[in-house]
Amino acid sequence: MDNYINLVKLSVGTESVEGLQDWQDATRHTLPEGLPRHVTRMWPKRAAEILAGGSIYWVIKGQIQCRQRILRLDELIGDDGVRRCAIVLDPDLMRTHTATKRPFQGWRYLPPQDSPADLQTERTAEEPLPLELSQALAEIGVI
Repeated sequence: MDNYINLVKLSVGTESVEGLQDWQDATRHTLPEGLPRHVTRMWPKRAAEILAGGSIYWVIKGQIQCRQRILRLDELIGDDGVRRCAIVLDPDLMRTHTATKRPFQGWRYLPPQDSPADLQTERTAEEPLPLELSQALAEIGVI
């Protein structure tokens, strides 16, 4: 049994894994330690499990397509005085097998057994399959 839990989050406005990487790279220089982060209003109740090896799985165009390891959770107090959680991420995006995910708000917990597997390292250098083909293959259980 796994002792950690993952998160899943929509990457709003992102069209591709490369687009997510570009956006994070463009903003990293303004962040502490240059590490990407996602700021949320809610503090995860299962923080200890997340920090025990969890990742954030990014949903892009209705499909989980990649993940990033979660390094830590930082407290942020906004200009409005509201406490927020900054999910600090490893800068490396790891492509995963695609998995269809319906739209939702915020983030959700994603148990390891329900998380898509990483693509093999040698496959990450290949050109990714077109999204429509990847979705069709996932639906019939090929990938």
